[in-house]
Amino acid sequence: MRRSFASLLLAMCAFTPAVEAAPLDDLFGAVAIDNLRDVRRLIQDGVVDPNATDAKGDTVLIAAIRNDAQRVTDYLIGNPKVDIERTDAPQETALMIAAFRKQKESVEKLIARGAEVNRTGWTALHYAASVGSIDIVKILLERSAYIDAESPNKTTPLMMAARGVHADVCRLLIDEGADPTLVNERDLTAADFATRVGDSDNARWLSEQEAAWRKKYRGQPNSRAKP
Repeated sequence: MRRSFASLLLAMCAFTPAVEAAPLDDLFGAVAIDNLRDVRRLIQDGVVDPNATDAKGDTVLIAAIRNDAQRVTDYLIGNPKVDIERTDAPQETALMIAAFRKQKESVEKLIARGAEVNRTGWTALHYAASVGSIDIVKILLERSAYIDAESPNKTTPLMMAARGVHADVCRLLIDEGADPTLVNERDLTAADFATRVGDSDNARWLSEQEAAWRKKYRGQPNSRAKP
């Protein structure tokens, strides 16, 4: 029996996504193993969009950073068609992921390309502080990263460093002017975070810094410290 034109059309439409998905599968597969040759070929031949996302919502660049695929990462950062500010599903940028993965070289190259250091909500500084990457924290501060940036729940980089048991990062942030008296939406200071993770020495030191800050800035009307 002959198939109607409508049924043939439906069959063709049903088949199309699989055909389109194959090049993307090839692309992200090549990214996962740092296969620069295939990534470059697929992008330069116009087979795939260099800003495409995978099933998890990761861009090609973010996937490369997550896979520590340095050659592909360098190529993508240097490609003007790649949108380095394109975010993944949780709204994380390539700079944030590179900071979290402690990829100093990628952080420097992204910033040189013009990556946004300061943004609303979670920032690269939060991410670097959370994993104790003091070198990347320094780089971000040198690029005018806002030291007391607040996440959506008002958590600061100092709090993230304390939560991650990174006393050296806490000391760097305090030395650079971080406010130890700030509280998040749960009314927790950095010292409170350190106490909760059992880092008693750092909790004591942060409490001392908090007291010193309050004494120094007592009476200032714009203080956001808890009473």
